Amino acid sequence: MQTLRTPDERFAGIPEFPYPPRYSDVPDSDGGTLRMAWVQDGPADADPILMLHGEPSWSFLYRKMIPVLAGAGHRVVCPDLVGFGRSDKPARLEDHTYARHVEWVRTLAFDVLDLQRVTLVGQDWGGLIGLRLAAEHPDRFSRIVVANTGLPTGDIPMPKVWWRFREAIQNQPELDIGGFVQSGCRRPMSHAVRAGYDAPFPDDSYCAAPRAMPGLIPTSPDDPATPAQRSAWAALCASETPMLVAFSDGDPITGAMAPIFQREMRGAQGIEHPVIHDAGHFLQEDAGEELAGHIVDFLR
Repeated sequence: MQTLRTPDERFAGIPEFPYPPRYSDVPDSDGGTLRMAWVQDGPADADPILMLHGEPSWSFLYRKMIPVLAGAGHRVVCPDLVGFGRSDKPARLEDHTYARHVEWVRTLAFDVLDLQRVTLVGQDWGGLIGLRLAAEHPDRFSRIVVANTGLPTGDIPMPKVWWRFREAIQNQPELDIGGFVQSGCRRPMSHAVRAGYDAPFPDDSYCAAPRAMPGLIPTSPDDPATPAQRSAWAALCASETPMLVAFSDGDPITGAMAPIFQREMRGAQGIEHPVIHDAGHFLQEDAGEELAGHIVDFLR
């Protein structure tokens, strides 16, 4: 597997993100290894909050939430998905599959870090991956937070706005990563923050993962990921693991999933689910402190 590694100097001067990266190698499922990066904060002996970002962001997305959660006494672990952030970047679109991304995060979280009693926080692809892990390894998880995400099986049509996003990110000659993140926010980002989202991608050769991920989402019942997705839905619907549904009020892509999670998931029953106001798809960027506060209350 041909991989690229973003030079360290690209991350110099990233605003509001003082956390030193940690690294570990994981099998790439092609006979080699990939370096995955993560940051963490909070008491090392506390139960972990595993916060998974999505497309096309990286752990930088959680910079407003980490201090709130760590300050409340929680251990926060934020990996960079393979292909994003400081993690290695497989250079070919076909190197990226849904199953591989689930396995890469599983290896880091369980084989490397041996996380137990995990609270999952998943947004966008962070939910698509994290919910699979929670369904397939229920003994590892004590709480689940879903935030602007889903678990598509291909049985229900995706919204038109998602198809427009998929076409744009797959077909643009040069990807403007910071621009894509800004377009998914309700509130303006500074030039420095926008540059922080651009940092992992020195040029378009590094962008295979952002280009590939929309094509990995099941959009028809015969998608190769659909059987595993349906099994995960069934397991999560029956699970008693408490689930907080914390969606924004301004996400046209995943917004319709909030009432479905609240209605279908056994663990979501009897819980007061917040709505994050004046926030878009990337609610961590728009209102990270508010979202983190709701998670602190949920854990309390």
